[in-house]
Amino acid sequence: MSTRRFRSLGVDPATGKEAFVVARPGGILEELADTHALKAAAVLVTVVGAVLDGGRSSDAELAAFVPSLHAALEECVGIMAADRERLT
Repeated sequence: MSTRRFRSLGVDPATGKEAFVVARPGGILEELADTHALKAAAVLVTVVGAVLDGGRSSDAELAAFVPSLHAALEECVGIMAADRERLT
């Protein structure tokens, strides 16, 4: 059984506040949160890839990406685990 957790739906452009939900497995809010998480991870991959391709970043600058990369990876693994759980 999966642990229910707060999931981001993104930032409201009008207020600048991030919207969170505790989504029902298989529900529309979970699907929206999954889509947001995958888009955010794709953008992060693009940015980090560009920085790495530039080859001029210090170790400290590269280390600044670690928390964001960890969060994105954790969210993507959670999505995959939930999908796998639904299939069994």
